[in-house]
Amino acid sequence: MMTRTLRVAACLLAAGMAVTVSAPAAVAGDHAEVQRVLDEAVTGGGMPGILADVRDTRGAWFGTAGVADTETGRKRRQQDRFRVGSITKAFTSTVVLKLAAEGRLRLDDSVEKWLPGVVRGNGHDGSKITIRRLLNQTSGVFNYSLDKNLLAQYVGPAFLEHRFDAVRPEELVKVAMANPPAFAPGKAWGYSNTNFVLAGMIIEKVTGRSYAEEVARRITRPLGMTATYVPGNEAKLRGPHARHYSKLLLTEPDAKVYDVTDLNASGAWAAGGIVSTAGDLHTFYRALLGGRLLPPAQQKEMFTGVSTEGGQWIPNTTYGLGVFWQRLSCGVTAWGGGGMIHGSWTYAMGSRDGKRMVVSNINGDWGNPIGVPPAPAGQGTFTEMLGAELCPRASR
Repeated sequence: MMTRTLRVAACLLAAGMAVTVSAPAAVAGDHAEVQRVLDEAVTGGGMPGILADVRDTRGAWFGTAGVADTETGRKRRQQDRFRVGSITKAFTSTVVLKLAAEGRLRLDDSVEKWLPGVVRGNGHDGSKITIRRLLNQTSGVFNYSLDKNLLAQYVGPAFLEHRFDAVRPEELVKVAMANPPAFAPGKAWGYSNTNFVLAGMIIEKVTGRSYAEEVARRITRPLGMTATYVPGNEAKLRGPHARHYSKLLLTEPDAKVYDVTDLNASGAWAAGGIVSTAGDLHTFYRALLGGRLLPPAQQKEMFTGVSTEGGQWIPNTTYGLGVFWQRLSCGVTAWGGGGMIHGSWTYAMGSRDGKRMVVSNINGDWGNPIGVPPAPAGQGTFTEMLGAELCPRASR
């Protein structure tokens, strides 16, 4: 059980897995099934708190269950910031694709071209890995989050001793290079946070500016996403936010819960370090899915996918470049992304054009909200929520 949990966490835990202006509220009864899923996550799943922000052409609806702070009992709020985990990967891919559109790089460039000598050792060869293979998770580069020494720092009480450690991207890559590749480039699909750390390093090499600055100047500032930022070594969350709670990836039912709101997310960086809000994620994914962030050629590249089958990941999914799409049990496909980091699970999925989106966050990192096997098909808080909102009523 422990091994499976660590594998799932390493896939989505980036340290290790959408306008801010409020629209007119829709009738609450329209989303009664979503509210039921929220309530069950707290009463049945034992989560501290959960929110869902639903928007479509008719308006918006915001629901919560549980609390943002277990000491004060404060409810979760629409404006609260939270750590988004691997949703960061979509931001990283978007910046890379914008650079490709400008002719600053090509997706078929080798990693070696931009980062000479960095991906080398134990069977890794950066000259055989393209930027595209980094972004669609087919590079085979070892996932540093699965390194046994790093896991020893992430799991259990040891995390409390390392939660404020500052880690440079180059150090994370060196950890990966100390292990053999998961597979030869292009021969399989496998989730690796190292891929996106390397992509972040390439962004900095090409532009001469920091990853955080490129995300701000190319995405968050143009879209007016005032609550979204790359924290770097900042341990405290800026502005209003929920407390983030963790069982430190331990699977025992009685595992102690810790407040891990304050932590250094530099070990996640371009793979999962971003902080945002439900409203800002709506802004981002609506622009991305709607084709307003990338030119047509790069949009096509981003949504050219590979199957994740065999990758021990979220069932019924296809992975593009930092984004994925998931076929629900009713046959409807949801598009977007998800992520996990200590104390936080986030999912942002919706229609292919981005006009109908569901953004949800849980301020606790245990359980199985995405329904990774061995959970029965279609189960998991986020998957059930998507079904309740996106599937035709008759098929629910």
